[in-house]
Amino acid sequence: MPSRFQRITPFLWFDRQAEEAVAFYVSVFEHSRILATTRFTASSAAASGQPEGSVMTIDFELDGQRFAALNGGPQFRFNEAVSLVVNCRSQEEIDYYWDRLGTGGDERARQCGWLKDRYGLSWQVVPEELTGLLTDGDAGKAARVVDAIMRMQKLDLAELRRAAAG
Repeated sequence: MPSRFQRITPFLWFDRQAEEAVAFYVSVFEHSRILATTRFTASSAAASGQPEGSVMTIDFELDGQRFAALNGGPQFRFNEAVSLVVNCRSQEEIDYYWDRLGTGGDERARQCGWLKDRYGLSWQVVPEELTGLLTDGDAGKAARVVDAIMRMQKLDLAELRRAAAG
């Protein structure tokens, strides 16, 4: 009998913004929802330094992918070593996710389709066809596409296609 849980779930550590961040992420992605919320008890609040009754963890789905978020305190911060990739079918989708996720984020952290949102989480907003443009065996095409990407912040699908065509 299959388990109702996915085997690997990304777990996101926030200081105290988990509830706000999850509400934001769920509003950005279709087919998304909050699954469960736990709150700090007197003993877990004392151990963590978080207020009793405040949100401890939130289990949620973004477009069917499960995640968990924790209000764990200021000890750890997100960095670019881990990012979430949003594969987009069109330039309109690229624009939508880039604009929504990037609003209020770190403008300096934008390069090659990567952005950092207002909570410090890194995202890569990329066209689905990018992998094909880079891996079809044509080294010249791949080099032109990479060169084009290196000059971009938000990826421009039409420009990537032009670079691939030579």
